[in-house]
Amino acid sequence: MRIAVLADTHDHLPEKVRAAVAKADEIWHLGDVCASVILDLLKSIGPPVRVVRGNCDDCADWPLTLDLEREGFRIRLEHIPPRHAPAGCDLLLHGHTHVPRDEVLGGERFLNPGCITRPNRGAPASFAWLELVRGKGAQWDVVRV
Repeated sequence: MRIAVLADTHDHLPEKVRAAVAKADEIWHLGDVCASVILDLLKSIGPPVRVVRGNCDDCADWPLTLDLEREGFRIRLEHIPPRHAPAGCDLLLHGHTHVPRDEVLGGERFLNPGCITRPNRGAPASFAWLELVRGKGAQWDVVRV
């Protein structure tokens, strides 16, 4: 399963990102969408879209966290990274910092795709691909925009 992961689009979604994520099995947005039209654009691409609410989002219909299971992996999506992943979580995906991340803390893997519009700390604008293969592992690739 191949998942396009975005965060912190802040009202902007470049055409080349839209074209790239069309090849995904699913699209996950980790918050700070900021304008529902961006989510509408993502949904119009075709693959199913999952979203969590960021600190700059005002849509109360979007959850603050979302727990998913894909290919045998237990996954938590949320915008602001917690200090610890919840028990039983294999992958914790977050946004907020505007910096890509692939780090294991306390046995839990934290992933951040970076930011599409306003990267931080010298990081490039980016999104990521998460590839999940049951029984084989999770591959995380950050893509410069």
